[in-house]
Amino acid sequence: MNREYLRWYSPRLDRDMELLVFGHAGAKVLMFPTRDGRFWQYEQIGIVASLAEKLNAGHLQLYCIEGLAMETFYGSHRHPAERIRRHGAYEDYILNEVLPLMAQKNPHECTIVHGCSLGAFQAASLVFRYPHLFRKLVAFSGRYDLTMQIESFGDLFDGYYDDDIYFHTPTHFLPGLNCDWQLEKLRQVDIVLTIGDADPFLDNNRHLSRLLADKQVSHRLHVWDGRAHRAGAWRRMAPLYI
Repeated sequence: MNREYLRWYSPRLDRDMELLVFGHAGAKVLMFPTRDGRFWQYEQIGIVASLAEKLNAGHLQLYCIEGLAMETFYGSHRHPAERIRRHGAYEDYILNEVLPLMAQKNPHECTIVHGCSLGAFQAASLVFRYPHLFRKLVAFSGRYDLTMQIESFGDLFDGYYDDDIYFHTPTHFLPGLNCDWQLEKLRQVDIVLTIGDADPFLDNNRHLSRLLADKQVSHRLHVWDGRAHRAGAWRRMAPLYI
């Protein structure tokens, strides 16, 4: 299997950024790690290996990026307004540096976005706002409202709220999304959501599913048995849905 390590200085983030590429051809998959994950996380926990057959056959090519959670949503040393602004800069890096790199390396017309846990939120937030850039979203065990509190998961903005938080939070901005062009593009995206029936974000996933249905956006919500917010479940999910 082809494996390539890349690193460059990002002027948008004012720091070096790293990523790993797996595979040589096929649909491009932008991979967001979890809160504690690095760009090598999906190799470490076995998701890359679970997709080896598709990678070796040239059906998929993975781009595993850095997540920057500790500089953004979990950067408790920053004011909440600065956390969401830093996340905006991170998205600028993806849109203006990573996606052009992917297009340069691989001309395949299909770009998929995938993430687990916090990575699922980042993937969904990006796809729902820029649906014209992507063909498919695959989100595992996501919390699509980072202001909600459940179990040990708290409000990542400490009660602070502004327009940037609103427009980055899928379950907040989708009800008010009335742009016909954006909705039409979103309806063309293949959307796959997964969650366990014992996972803390089950109700949040069902709420997101209802919001998408209200906007006539077709999607699939797969509810797995038990608590699926873990690497073992994600390894089993990946070959089925990506």
